[in-house]
Amino acid sequence: MMVGQKGPMVVLCLLLALLLGGCADIGYYGQSVGGHFQLMRATRHIDDWLADSSAPAALKQRLRLAQDIRHFAVADLHLPDNASYRRYADLQRRHVVWNVVAAPELSLTLKTWCFPVVGCVGYRGYFSESDAQAEAQALRQQGLEVSVYGVPAYSTLGWMNWLGGDPLLNTFLYYPEGEVARLLFHELSHQVLYVPDDTVFNESFATAVERLGGALWLQQASETARIDYAAFDARRQQFRALTRATRERLAAIYKQVDHLAPVDKSQLAMKLDAMRDFRAAYAALKTCWGGYSGYDAWVAQANNAAFGAQAAYDDLVPGFEALFARKGQDWPRFYDAVRQLSARPASERAQQLKQWASEPLELPRNARSNDAPTY
Repeated sequence: MMVGQKGPMVVLCLLLALLLGGCADIGYYGQSVGGHFQLMRATRHIDDWLADSSAPAALKQRLRLAQDIRHFAVADLHLPDNASYRRYADLQRRHVVWNVVAAPELSLTLKTWCFPVVGCVGYRGYFSESDAQAEAQALRQQGLEVSVYGVPAYSTLGWMNWLGGDPLLNTFLYYPEGEVARLLFHELSHQVLYVPDDTVFNESFATAVERLGGALWLQQASETARIDYAAFDARRQQFRALTRATRERLAAIYKQVDHLAPVDKSQLAMKLDAMRDFRAAYAALKTCWGGYSGYDAWVAQANNAAFGAQAAYDDLVPGFEALFARKGQDWPRFYDAVRQLSARPASERAQQLKQWASEPLELPRNARSNDAPTY
């Protein structure tokens, strides 16, 4: 990318405005374009990092691992072979962007923002945490429950491959090996297929690809990598099971809500009971984990918005896994079937996925999982 030339920068701004902004205000356009451009300026090709004598040995080891995972994604999972994840940047921070999600007091249905190309989504992303917190405060003043969370990676859906593609970042490069693989598979799957206005379909598809692909990667990984990942993943599966059960309990409470009537104090009391039980169960989990505190921040701000955001990564995954099995675990056939399914109305494709999930077709043991991605 020739950052010193005005032409590519203008095109970048226009593309990102379409991809990320649409109906948003000019300030949001500016932070989206400026944040992404700063990120791209910080990247260098992996080969350059590997040839740099001043680069730490640990970094080079992780970059070689990422290269192997990237090759596996193309050769074994038939994911796109393009410029994405061939470059690396150290952003000197823990997260690349911060997402803002919001939901009503007695609902798990997320507020949505609508943009060209990507359609309507249940979150708004910011490259600055302070900007995200300012948006969150404005939403709280509207009476909404709000959650702000940092994410390690985002996808430009392949639109930026001509400018170097989505990069590897320090925000996830040092995750356990299996988690790095899963994250890359998830983000690359968005370049296979993305359906505007259907976050649950898109994220469930990507989550299915990352779970199935991650299981295959770990089969050929070292025993140390498998052991490290198993400990990491076991905690996550237990936490996801707890949050899923709480989400289902809350959904049952809210199902009885008449949104045209005044707030029912009895339903608020049931909600508070559910949240109290959730936090007590989490405290018990932490004891079992020997005090591991990796989910403390999420639990501290857990609310309808946080639980609603999780649902997008869970709800339709079993259906996609069942479809993969129906296609003989053949990746190209699976992708073709998903594309065909995506052409149907949203309600029909969701119903079809739920039907496949309910039918007795077993996946191989090593391809089943009940967890969800960390970002």
